[in-house]
Amino acid sequence: MDDFLAARSQMALSLGFHIIYACIGMVMPFFMAVAHFRWLRTNEAAYQNLTKAWSKGVAIFFATGAVSGTMLSFELGLLWPQFMEQAGPVFGMPFSLEGTAFFIEAIALGFFLYGWNRFNKWFHWFTGVVVGISGLASGILVVSANAWMNSPAGFDVENGAFVNVDPIAAMFNAAWFTQALHMTIAAFAATGFAVAGVHAFMIMRKQNVAFHARALKIAASFGAVAALLQPLSGDLSAKDVAQRQPAKLAAMEAHFHSQEAAPLIIGGIPNEETKEVDYAIEIPGMLSFLVHGNFTGLVEGLDKIDPAHLPPVTVTHFAFQIMVGIGMFLVLVSLLYFGTLWRKKIWLNNRLLLWLFVLATPLGFVAVEAGWVVTEVGRQPWIIYGVMLTSDAVTPMPGIAYSFYLFTAIYVSLSLIVIFLLYRQIKMVPHLYDTSKKEIHS
Repeated sequence: MDDFLAARSQMALSLGFHIIYACIGMVMPFFMAVAHFRWLRTNEAAYQNLTKAWSKGVAIFFATGAVSGTMLSFELGLLWPQFMEQAGPVFGMPFSLEGTAFFIEAIALGFFLYGWNRFNKWFHWFTGVVVGISGLASGILVVSANAWMNSPAGFDVENGAFVNVDPIAAMFNAAWFTQALHMTIAAFAATGFAVAGVHAFMIMRKQNVAFHARALKIAASFGAVAALLQPLSGDLSAKDVAQRQPAKLAAMEAHFHSQEAAPLIIGGIPNEETKEVDYAIEIPGMLSFLVHGNFTGLVEGLDKIDPAHLPPVTVTHFAFQIMVGIGMFLVLVSLLYFGTLWRKKIWLNNRLLLWLFVLATPLGFVAVEAGWVVTEVGRQPWIIYGVMLTSDAVTPMPGIAYSFYLFTAIYVSLSLIVIFLLYRQIKMVPHLYDTSKKEIHS
């Protein structure tokens, strides 16, 4: 493995792991706050127990997210020194504000975990809300920095140096809103379905049914609302990408040839030699409609892109198709869930519905990973779109492959520890969080 491939692989691996911890860490506090609110309003002990159980999960993911995020910040300097030297002063503001949000989140989480029976009950609940809001702000700020790489703004380039820096314009670049919106909703959908799936599985095993049913309802509601909103944010993102990064859109759709009344390509296998997509389903004019709002507009294809700057088409296309396919599946499950809540509540314990939630447990995060592949691979060969090539930003230091192997071992170990801790938390439900014999054996 050469150093350039090792550097890219290490960055992809690190982001792939961190994004899961970060998504759960910024969404689960809201589940916790809702359960806490329900306890304060109804005085049902089950909601208090659920809040305490989820707060341990929040603490686990906060800790792992902090570790993996810190590792990522070191990796940026280690792997991409030229990028950090030039771009650091431009997009450093969202990273510094993200640090502030992180500290607020840490303090609020400490208050929440320590505050049981010590603080005013509403102040205690408020600290849990602050954990969620600060975590959400932290995620949005990081996405803003990434959006700048897709839509660089707030600087000029003179003789290879970045000058006339405007950090505010850089932070609020043209892509930050659509990217942050799409990512935030994705985090809610993925985490909602993942948490709901775990509790659905426990209901199917008839363990602590009342406890897990309450948890399922809260998590599934968040996940289902997010899944129904996601196609709308996806449409906004696609229109934005079409305007600013036509090469990425063309790779997403494997759209090799510029065309009026361009069809939407579903599935298929791109053939980069023949410039065709085999076995695909085509909907005439639909890509033009999604981009321009009419069925006849011209959509630029990969034939308009400098061959030296073409993104990897096959990987980007497959990742996009996986993301969209899973998104549609989650929409169908969400409609079924809300339909059940509306007309046939007794079906909430139907095994088919529970199995659908169990099946969806990992799918939201598969879609999140696929979406990041589209964002990052679809931007290649640029690290800063149209400004700096990834190959020009990589470190000249040899031996990056060893760093890749070491970080892989660390991330795998970290993930195994998290899985063990979560498994232990679930096993402890009958002993710590739901001690009613009636419910345990119901």
